[in-house]
Amino acid sequence: MSAPVIYIMGVSGSGKSTVGKKLSAATGIPFFDGDDFHSQANKEKMKAGHALNDEDRKDWLLCLNQLAKGEILKKGAIIACSALKERYRDLLSEGIDKDAHWIFLQGDYHLISDRMKERRDHYMPVSLLQSQFETLEAPANAIIIDISQTPEEIAQAIIKKLSL
Repeated sequence: MSAPVIYIMGVSGSGKSTVGKKLSAATGIPFFDGDDFHSQANKEKMKAGHALNDEDRKDWLLCLNQLAKGEILKKGAIIACSALKERYRDLLSEGIDKDAHWIFLQGDYHLISDRMKERRDHYMPVSLLQSQFETLEAPANAIIIDISQTPEEIAQAIIKKLSL
């Protein structure tokens, strides 16, 4: 039996990395931050205030899919990744459908914008948040979690819903 792959998705600033780290600490499933797998060119493009297009994201998504396929044979993986479009989620879960779980961290634009303004040393500027909301295709097959809860409460809700 293979281990689970848990994708934590949502727009930038929704708390994916924070929740992913909390969930990993509570379950022992390794955490991977999708941001760490972006090419330097993608990071520079976003830092300059330009949204990524589908072509920019393709290699990144394929890399995360390969990571997930490798980790599913070990202890599993918790992967924080925006996964804004359905076709991105299809690519991310290709070859691991039955073991891939989607957690959608959903929140209000203003709450997320305020959170992003507090971040330091992150390449994603607040100015791109609106483009993320415009690109977002809400998933039909995900556990939806309201981000107004604390990261600890969100992690515990995920543990309960997935029976981890």
